[in-house]
This record gives sequence, structure tokens and C-alpha cells, in this order.
Amino acid sequence: MPKQNHSVFSWEKLGDIKAGREELGEEVPVLVYRLFEYSMNDILNKEFGFDKTNELFRKAGHLAGIEYAKNILPLDNELNTFISALQQSLKNLKIGILRIEKFNDDTGEFILTVAEDLDCSGLPPTDEVVCNYDEGFISGIMEAYTGKPYIVREIDCWANGHRVCRFKGSVIN
Repeated sequence: MPKQNHSVFSWEKLGDIKAGREELGEEVPVLVYRLFEYSMNDILNKEFGFDKTNELFRKAGHLAGIEYAKNILPLDNELNTFISALQQSLKNLKIGILRIEKFNDDTGEFILTVAEDLDCSGLPPTDEVVCNYDEGFISGIMEAYTGKPYIVREIDCWANGHRVCRFKGSVIN
């Protein structure tokens, strides 16, 4: 088998998790995910600063969102079917519970919420929004579906006192 460059991401790099984790399985506690995410965030902040760290998390989320959409979601279906599949996949993988609050068919602008968000639900209040990876993830999913680049920003977060994460997205012109 040829060697792969593990510094370049592709869906195939995720491997055969079932074969590799026969006893432990595919699931991992949220605690472990957050240990990785928030320790990485801390180190990147110290090395590159707050703004660059947020940008890097968004870029990583965007890449992951595109690959997720291409490999998990029905990209050739109409919007309602696509959104339904997205909601179900996020719930099945325990990423969060997605609800669309508003979607403008003409502009592509949307507002959505994610309850029980993997990144932040249950965090102590800090008066900030912290789901930069999610911003990129959602923008990548929407770009993969529509073929148009999106900017997505979190406007409400568990960390700033809300019980859901709320994101606003719009097509980049």
C-alpha cells in the first residue's frame, strides 16, 4: 500500500474507523473532543493571536464542511430534502440539533440554530461567541450544496448566555 501524506486532508484520511476500533467503536465522549479543540485553540492563540486563530478554525471547519457534505449529504436534491438530511446526519453523529429559522430562496441568506452544540453547550459564560469551527463547517456545507461561497458568523452562543448557537449566513458576492 502506498504511503499517504497525512498533512494534506482528504475524506479518505479518516480511514476505516470500524476496522481500526473494533472494540472501542466509532464514538468518543464530547469531553475528549473538547480537550482537543480547546487545547489547540489555546496554543494557536498564544502562537498567532486571537484573530488568526479564529480564522484558522474557520478555514479548518470550511474544509471539513465541504468534505462532509460531499461524502454524507445528498447534494443533488432539492433544498428541503437536503436540509432534512443535514439535520438527521448532525443529530445521528451527535454534532447538534439543527433548526432553520429563516431561509431566503432569492438571496441564499439564512439564520439557523444548533442546540446541544458539540463545541459549546454547557460551557461557562464568557460573554463571547466561540464556535468559529462551526462557522466554517456550515459555510463549507452550504458552498458544497449551492456552489457559491458563504460567510457564516455566530450571533448567539451558549458561551454568551444563550441556550442555542445561532448562525447567520450569506453568499459572498
